[in-house]
Amino acid sequence: MKKIAVFGNAGGGKSTLSQKLSNMTGLPVYILDKVQYQPGGVAVSREDYKRIHQEILATDQWIIDGFGCMETLWQRLDAADTLVFVDLPIQMHFWLVTKRFITGYVQPPSGWPEKSPIFKSSMNSYRALWLCHKRLTPRYREYVKQAQGTKCVYHLQSTKQIAQFLESVETGKTAIAFPHSSTL
Repeated sequence: MKKIAVFGNAGGGKSTLSQKLSNMTGLPVYILDKVQYQPGGVAVSREDYKRIHQEILATDQWIIDGFGCMETLWQRLDAADTLVFVDLPIQMHFWLVTKRFITGYVQPPSGWPEKSPIFKSSMNSYRALWLCHKRLTPRYREYVKQAQGTKCVYHLQSTKQIAQFLESVETGKTAIAFPHSSTL
């Protein structure tokens, strides 16, 4: 495992999971919200984002968390040797976005650029939730199903499975260095 794509709907804990994976494996983590947005939530140009994304993909090791844009999403999933798909029930994603919105005023959300506008960013997450659930999540599910023969695939469908996955990585019980598939 040298190139890990962590993806799924908004609010699923992808940034927290990615940072924990980075701490355990020593792989560098790139959180796309921090690549796409400067402090204060100002977007970088699309061209700059795509260039930076391509530079990251060209390196030997990475954990990349997030969506980015449709064009870079599929490039990243194809380049990854390990897929970690956070696919919680839509109600759980909604609750976690709400929790992040409420607590974000006290403690900035993990993976967000410094001084991000909590209200505006949270409203964007709410808008993305249903669209992703209806349009993108089915495509993600099909992609990971097809990738199981060629990549390490972890399709995490509950917070308990996320915790079990992290524990298995930490204890070395997950043979994540070899191509296989696992639905925890």
